[in-house]
Amino acid sequence: MEISSMVITHSKATVEEMEEAWDGDLEKLLKQLHSNEMVQECAVLKTCNRVEMYIVSAKGNSVLFHFAKDLGLSANILDFFDHEESIMHLLMLSSGLKSMIVGEDQILGQIKDLYQVAKKLGTTGKMLDTAFSKAIQVGKRVRTETEINRGALSIASASVDLAEETVGDLKNKKVLVIGTGEMGTLVTRALSHRDIELMYIANRTYEAARELADEMGGHAVHFDQIDEKLKNSDVVITATGAPHFVLRYEQAKKAVKNRDKDILLIDIANPRDIDPAVSDIPHVTLYNIDNLRIINEKNLEMRLEEAKKAQAIIDEEFELLIKQYKRQRADYLVSEIYEQLYKVKIQEKERALNKLSSYHTIGEIESKIIDDLTHSIVNKVMAEPTKVLRHAAEKDDDSLLNMVSLLFNVNKPINNNK
Repeated sequence: MEISSMVITHSKATVEEMEEAWDGDLEKLLKQLHSNEMVQECAVLKTCNRVEMYIVSAKGNSVLFHFAKDLGLSANILDFFDHEESIMHLLMLSSGLKSMIVGEDQILGQIKDLYQVAKKLGTTGKMLDTAFSKAIQVGKRVRTETEINRGALSIASASVDLAEETVGDLKNKKVLVIGTGEMGTLVTRALSHRDIELMYIANRTYEAARELADEMGGHAVHFDQIDEKLKNSDVVITATGAPHFVLRYEQAKKAVKNRDKDILLIDIANPRDIDPAVSDIPHVTLYNIDNLRIINEKNLEMRLEEAKKAQAIIDEEFELLIKQYKRQRADYLVSEIYEQLYKVKIQEKERALNKLSSYHTIGEIESKIIDDLTHSIVNKVMAEPTKVLRHAAEKDDDSLLNMVSLLFNVNKPINNNK
């Protein structure tokens, strides 16, 4: 059993294509994957820039290929990774090297949260638990030992940079932020460091907008006041979690009808918040996540040296993890053999005690001495074979492992959850 993965990311897929690959129901997708009799474990990562599925299966990418086909996904946007490729990708992802904004911190928290969803749902096991625990540890180490995230941009702060590049200095500008979730909060935080004239914050729950406005120095507005604020805003950044458009074509057209100046709309939500047709309205410029690729290219140049340091850490931890997985193969064999020997030990101990008790009474002390003796014999007999098997696993000596498995009649691991 090895890890395989199917990855859809911003490097190949557009925002629209990623939306089509995801219906938003994480638990439903996990259960659907795990219900496949060939899948022993699974986990799913979903952010605004990626949809990634990890499985443990003897059939690996064949299972994922058919799953993608059933979902109607285009092969042009998919990457399939085998065991070692999946592990390397996950370590690089947690370290921020696979993010659109290289070095950003948000992805590490997202990996933690999404892994916990799968773990609580019972779709992970030893293989994925080991991989994700290592990925989280490596992500923390990279950020501690390098400056990969120094002044790191999130997509949210990159959207503010894109606004400055497009409309110029924000000093005399009015900015409307729609959404007060994680991304919306990051946007307002980035804006709070700019000398803007006024920042409006809108949310369906007005109380949430008011609390964020009080914290960031903005002005909270009711959700039904968005159209009114569109009339005099210079920049609008949307970051809600709504499953539908919060700004539609007719709504936007009416709101900006009498404007004599341009308005910039930046949609960083996935699914998108703004109807793409809005870009056809005069004096309206609409950007979405795809436009942030330019920001990433500039960011990558600045962080190239730190990325090299991060990759060196990842390579080191990758080798340790691969060895750990190989040792686990041997440990399974050792565990099964120990179990067999302990059964023999118990049987022979009882037989010896029965024979001795026919001659004289056996007390607790005598019973414990015999128990300790048989226990010690088993451990000493297995000490050297354990070392040999672990060494063989690390060296990919499958012939020896298979021979021992056959010799002791040890079957492959069985997933008890199936």
